[in-house]
Amino acid sequence: MKRREFIQKAALATAAIPAVASASSGKKIRLKMATSWPASMPILQSTADYFAKRVGEMSGGAMEIKIYHAGSLVPPLGVFDAVSAGQIDLYHSATYYWSGKNSAFSVFAGTPFGMVDNEMLAWMRFGGGLELWRELGAKYNVYPLLGGNTGIQMGGWFKKPVEKLADLKGLKMRIPGLGAQILSKLGVNTVMMAGGEIYLALERNVIDASEWVAPALDLSVGFHKVAKYYYTAWHEPASTAEFVFNTKSWAGLPPEYQAIIEVASQDANVRMTAESQARNAPAMRDLLKQGVEVKTFPADVMAACKKALGEVVAEESAKNPDFKKAWESYSSFLEEQKDWTKLGLGRYLETR
Repeated sequence: MKRREFIQKAALATAAIPAVASASSGKKIRLKMATSWPASMPILQSTADYFAKRVGEMSGGAMEIKIYHAGSLVPPLGVFDAVSAGQIDLYHSATYYWSGKNSAFSVFAGTPFGMVDNEMLAWMRFGGGLELWRELGAKYNVYPLLGGNTGIQMGGWFKKPVEKLADLKGLKMRIPGLGAQILSKLGVNTVMMAGGEIYLALERNVIDASEWVAPALDLSVGFHKVAKYYYTAWHEPASTAEFVFNTKSWAGLPPEYQAIIEVASQDANVRMTAESQARNAPAMRDLLKQGVEVKTFPADVMAACKKALGEVVAEESAKNPDFKKAWESYSSFLEEQKDWTKLGLGRYLETR
């Protein structure tokens, strides 16, 4: 039986795919997707690969997404501009990378001392977060979809221990988003660079410290070879990755294909969180065996970071209505959710 005949007959047997069958009889749709990740990057690039594969499978091969990893078509942090300009159809990256264009993007990436992954997903799906994110994206000719969540990220790799607040003065650190704005207020010289550039920057003492993600990804890069001290989380409790379309590319897709892509993005989103959890635990054991010293920031550092967060929020809200609108939604949802999270999950974890 020919493939087209099979698809047409299958459409008669189930109500789930009649639209796909009708659309699949037309011209094959080919999309170009750039990513901010090296080709071999686990969890991040592998999520983009998985998404493309699922879209192809669910469309019966009628949609094909060609992937261009970091630097192969556009620079890793050039994907936003390329998609916004319509040079490529979509990208996979992390939302806070675009805070220089609009500080509100940082809110949709997750915030310091903010929501954990299940709270973040709840806000996106049931608290209006996704709608606000798309409203913001429309101003830049882009249409975002959920593209993964790494869960809680570690506080970063440091060549020297941070034992008091004064130790941060003059420190050169790679960190994006609101975390960077907070640390800048505390005297840290923050820099932004793509993930594939961090190791060499640490090795060559261009920077003194860097956050990246969590044990599985950090181990794969080898940060433990160039920095000994590994600090626990505060700045990215639920980091959102994204699949972002050019608005015309998105609008040009048949509705049934848009639905396939939405489902694939949601699948990939949950998959990244699950894979991160599964791989972080054994990776952390491996790092400890290799002599990594896990540390928690001193109380005076955390107190200063919380104070600085309040200052950053006030400043950004005063000058950027997009940030103010996003922050009010985010923070009110967090306030509504946090007591239940502490009572439910928090108390349970105390029993384990």
